[in-house]
Amino acid sequence: MNITCPRDLWEHLAATDKRVVMYGMGNGADKILCACAEKGITVSDFFASDGFVRGHSFHGKTVLSWSAVKEKYGAENVIVLLSFGSSRPEVLETIYRVAEEAELYAPDVPAFGDGLFDRAFFEAHRKELEAAWELLSDDESRRIFENVVQYKLSGDIGFLRNAESDRAEVMETLVRPRSFRAAADLGAYNGDTVRELLDAADGNLQTVYAMEPDARNFRKLKAYAEGETRAKIVACNAGAWSQSSTLYFDGSGNRNASFGTNRSETLAERPVKLTPISAEPLDAVLGGASVDYIKYDVEGAEHEALLGSVKTIRAHKPTLLVSLYHRNEDLFDLPLLIRHLFPHYAHFYLRRFPGVPAWDVNLYVK
Repeated sequence: MNITCPRDLWEHLAATDKRVVMYGMGNGADKILCACAEKGITVSDFFASDGFVRGHSFHGKTVLSWSAVKEKYGAENVIVLLSFGSSRPEVLETIYRVAEEAELYAPDVPAFGDGLFDRAFFEAHRKELEAAWELLSDDESRRIFENVVQYKLSGDIGFLRNAESDRAEVMETLVRPRSFRAAADLGAYNGDTVRELLDAADGNLQTVYAMEPDARNFRKLKAYAEGETRAKIVACNAGAWSQSSTLYFDGSGNRNASFGTNRSETLAERPVKLTPISAEPLDAVLGGASVDYIKYDVEGAEHEALLGSVKTIRAHKPTLLVSLYHRNEDLFDLPLLIRHLFPHYAHFYLRRFPGVPAWDVNLYVK
């Protein structure tokens, strides 16, 4: 694993003479502000894209436009911290234009859990990261892994732009859904990923078990399932977990709704909107039924969801897609967990779809 880290983003920000300004607002900005406060870094102003400024304020400061920031400080005298995420091409182009004018970073703060993927975290977990890197089956996976780690340490979005995969190519060459007859989608949202899988399966997929805990999303998923004619969609209004339980779903504290057990201490003072929901292991949902493919994108609960799938995976050896981007430790914890629980898997591939920050980092296991 070829990783160099003379100093991380937070050390760079603490040492700079430039003004630090934040691009964007919301929960992501709150997390970055907390990290800056802990590191003794002052944020001078907040701004939004030109055309989206309406005189509002954030943390007691009037939100400026990028043009106003440049006029106030000069682009050469600021460091921009991006505090929101997007995969939309037009939004990314706007971000890249700002990055051409000023020093810009996208701090990596975890969607769930606490702490930072800083130099201390990297050194503390170097052996696990190296072990996960060594599991990977091709040069492209190892290259993406290294670029993602370098991004997490530095906040430099150039590493993300150097670690992008084509979604259609990944579906065709790694997932290969035309061979599937049954699949499970954990974290099915409104059915968009089920639809994508069916499109690529070309009529061969017969049954999809789709789990989604959020009530609003589940209503959309159920409506989609009832209208889908290409396959039977078994919609389950439950979160994927290690055992049958009632958990509390928190839609208030993080970038994405999640179980209350995933709530960040950083946002502990924020009002909580907790709803009790059913959580089930996939093994119980399937009741012994066979699946050829399982997708895990469950907002920080991937570790528990894998533990709840042990019987199914050992019995049927499905292709796995596991998201590795919700928690700081996911990049090494989840591949190593899969290797420990399921030693029959021989092929591990890492791919990342375009966007900022390092979301949509997925492990494909076969």
